[in-house]
Amino acid sequence: MTAQKKGAGGKQPTINDVAALAGVSKKTVSRVINRSEFLTEKTRKAVEQAIETLGFVPNPQARALAFRRNFLIALLHDNPNAQTVLNFQQGVLDAIKDSDLALLVRPVDRGSDRMLDDVRTFLEKQRPIGALLLPPISENDDLAALCEDLGVRYVRVGSAPLDDAKHCVSSNDREVVAEAVRALIALGHRRIGFVRGPVGFRSAAEREKGFMEALAEAGLDLPAAFNAPGNYRYAAGVEAGEALLSLSAPPTAIFCSNDEMAAGVMSVAHTKRIDVPGALSIIGFDDSPTATHIWPALSTVRWPIREMGVRAAKTLVPDFLPLTSKADDNEAAVLASTFIQRQSVAAVSATKLS
Repeated sequence: MTAQKKGAGGKQPTINDVAALAGVSKKTVSRVINRSEFLTEKTRKAVEQAIETLGFVPNPQARALAFRRNFLIALLHDNPNAQTVLNFQQGVLDAIKDSDLALLVRPVDRGSDRMLDDVRTFLEKQRPIGALLLPPISENDDLAALCEDLGVRYVRVGSAPLDDAKHCVSSNDREVVAEAVRALIALGHRRIGFVRGPVGFRSAAEREKGFMEALAEAGLDLPAAFNAPGNYRYAAGVEAGEALLSLSAPPTAIFCSNDEMAAGVMSVAHTKRIDVPGALSIIGFDDSPTATHIWPALSTVRWPIREMGVRAAKTLVPDFLPLTSKADDNEAAVLASTFIQRQSVAAVSATKLS
């Protein structure tokens, strides 16, 4: 390892030492450190070379003062699925690991009348550079407007586009759910049950639309008894499974709007000694660890939530990331989900139809 060089008088190098070595002003050095766009490549390289030669380390407090912001990204969420939040968080950390940025996670209560006031107070106190908004609060236009009003960059994450490309990263839930249900229909299933997501969630609405589109294409209806409420939690899946699998003519397949609820349905099937997939096929959504930790392994839609975290961070703070971490111009703001067929799905049999 190369020993750090000393500045004038044998002390640790300062911004003045860097300016003197590069032959530029102190202000120019500051602009290079803060990644200003208004510099020539020659000047930038001269300053970066001087920084490397001297082993100069910028003062983070000074940088924060110059920006009037802390080097923080705020992740705001009110999501009942902890794994979704963790996976997204890991994606953000992947994107910022070689930068000076840190991630601050803040749960909020979307049902509170004070949500916007609470978020305003939080953002004013913490002074983050930007905010990442996870569904369902990302669907709140007033929250996006609040970030705009405070001069806080923001990116909204959703199951469908919620904003223009510089403020949004989304997935294609409707299309991929339709694909998964078509796969069930191709295997001969006609009695297909559905476990919905929470009321008011755009993701739940998009997944329901995809489900209904696939049924309509095949000329199939969804009986009221086959349409079960849910809230993305395991207990809701158990409740839905009890309702659907206690019918005199139960579904031969059930699509659940997330993996947690699918695991709940599967638990009920095992309790009732219903063979999965011999007598019942089950599909979930997320491809969370749950999908491969239960038996049989769950067919599901892989939601690229970690990749969405990476893309959201790159969209939010490209000027604070090293060149190797910046988004490519060809990177899409809409990330495609993928249907993964595992052991919980099989073709319908004659005994199922009897």
